[in-house]
Amino acid sequence: MDVQRTKNRLLLLLKTRGPLSTKALAEGLGISVPAVRRHLQTLGEQVIAAPISTGVGRPAQVWRLQDAAQANFPDTHSELTVQLIDSITSTLGSEALEQVIDDRLRQAAEVYRARLQGVTSLAGKLKRLVDIRCEEGYMATLEKRAEGWLLVENHCPICAAATRCRGFCKNELNLFAKLLGPRVSVERVEYLLEGDQRCAYAIRSVDENATASRGVTP
Repeated sequence: MDVQRTKNRLLLLLKTRGPLSTKALAEGLGISVPAVRRHLQTLGEQVIAAPISTGVGRPAQVWRLQDAAQANFPDTHSELTVQLIDSITSTLGSEALEQVIDDRLRQAAEVYRARLQGVTSLAGKLKRLVDIRCEEGYMATLEKRAEGWLLVENHCPICAAATRCRGFCKNELNLFAKLLGPRVSVERVEYLLEGDQRCAYAIRSVDENATASRGVTP
């Protein structure tokens, strides 16, 4: 079997189907689990293993694409997005662009709220949020910290748009704050566009007095 062809098929599976376990990759490729592990090892920084909550028992391990793998796939979407942003700004003005971004936030909030419906605990909301962000290509993970939680996004599928207009990033942070409620503090502690390797958010519960003066950091 052509080794490079198998690697390309593996990457394509992760690209089109999202995070997959080693067993699922083996089934999709029609090869053994040990063979999949060997291919994953040779892909180096193009893939990463991360836990994902299944609701019961210990988290399962799945494989996701890293930024380095994106070069394997043609991408005209980011260029088109930047062109649209520039076109809106030049023809309608920056205020019109802000309205478009705000409308995107409103639509996203509606979808997210529907997905979070019935989940009451902060931990439950965050785990559900991570699942949603992974589906959208952010390669999100959640870490429990002594002071709260750390939500990590290892990939930014809208990086080109966010680089051109940071209003997308500001609204993303506001979205998390709206979804989690006034008694939860959300702070971006790592930022891809400021030289960090990823975006990360420190999230913790706060008392009612603290929420009165809480600000959202863009």
